[in-house]
Amino acid sequence: MCEETSTPSRYLVDNPIELQAETNSTKHADSHIVVEPLAEEEVDFETFSKSDFRVVKVKECTAVPKSKKLLKFVLDDGSGTDRIILSGIHAQYEPEELVGKTLVAIVNLLPRRMMGIDSCGMIISAIHQIDDEEGLNVLMLDDTIPAGAKLY
Repeated sequence: MCEETSTPSRYLVDNPIELQAETNSTKHADSHIVVEPLAEEEVDFETFSKSDFRVVKVKECTAVPKSKKLLKFVLDDGSGTDRIILSGIHAQYEPEELVGKTLVAIVNLLPRRMMGIDSCGMIISAIHQIDDEEGLNVLMLDDTIPAGAKLY
């Protein structure tokens, strides 16, 4: 396990992590925010290296018929072939908000069939609790980063 550093105490975490929103935040001022505790299980570098994180560009995004949660992404992953990934984030995002965005995806997961469609990867998101409701934010990057760029 990594040892604590001289990081200011406001950035150190305990289990469970409960943080009060910054007072200068306009969106969540005075909200109670809770994030998951850090994982206790360590992963060796070889295991971590097996996950292929890539920059992807959203070419198309549509709601999956008969699903309240799923969005279907058609992505440019830099390979020259479109990649389809389904993500259960429709409660947080409308499809048209995400078209043209630059995101992060794990692209070497085994395909998973959902609602009759093979999902070939996973869009990376941050989750947290805000006043007993789930908050979710898709990780979005600077649009100047090219599709297919590998993240380490």
